[in-house]
Amino acid sequence: MNDDYGKLMRCFESFQKKISFKPRVAIVLGSGLGDFADSIKVEAELSYAEIEEFPVSTVPGHAGKFIFGYVGEVPVVCMKGRVHYYEGYPIGDVVLPTRLMKLMGAEILFLTNASGGVNTGFRAGDLMLITDHISVFAPNPLVGPNIDELGTRFPDMSTVYDRKLRDILRQTAAENGIGLKEGVYVQFTGPSFESPAEIRMTRALGGDAVGMSTVVEAIAANHMGMRICGISCVCNLAAGMTQQPLTHTEVQEAADKAAPLFTKLVAEAVKKF
Repeated sequence: MNDDYGKLMRCFESFQKKISFKPRVAIVLGSGLGDFADSIKVEAELSYAEIEEFPVSTVPGHAGKFIFGYVGEVPVVCMKGRVHYYEGYPIGDVVLPTRLMKLMGAEILFLTNASGGVNTGFRAGDLMLITDHISVFAPNPLVGPNIDELGTRFPDMSTVYDRKLRDILRQTAAENGIGLKEGVYVQFTGPSFESPAEIRMTRALGGDAVGMSTVVEAIAANHMGMRICGISCVCNLAAGMTQQPLTHTEVQEAADKAAPLFTKLVAEAVKKF
């Protein structure tokens, strides 16, 4: 048995012993965006540490637990804190939570993150609908023997971010007077912020925002046949675009300010999924 698949199944068995809830939508909350969990009608919680072999987040601002409950009438599982490649985990561990939520029953993956704005029209605090991604800077989680139980060897990546879900997010933003940018998200490995030259390269490649997560999770979810959408909170302008040095504190503060609009957008959109 493939090592990643074996670990995934052991995590799933551990989960099943503790939780019987079946979600339809999986939501991953990025840095500073954990307050969204307060809008869920909670049925159960499960710390990552309680799941056998499950990777545990070490990043400030990431609580490290699954929350199960309802947004309106929609059953959801919410990851309050994710794990990142830069924490030293193998890429298979980084996408294990995504795969596990699919095994729990989730059909839709709603990804969120905090990012640096590369598009010169963006400002700190903007919300960006992810329309596509660039994945060449982070390890592809599908490298190695294919896990046939999860998906095909060569998955199509033409429309990773589901068109109908994107339309729902646009409509929800318009109905609630929430400004919503759109663009291409680029994942770097981190943990260092990008250099000014790397940001110029990203802009030349067509990227609009950069971060240290999300793309590998989207690839793994797409491989498993999930429908995917994503919102990025632009928490600062990227290196070389201002004279200010970049800090994680700045990212968290900007995310906190954007949190009320973010929470409203996600909650109202999920009710329509």
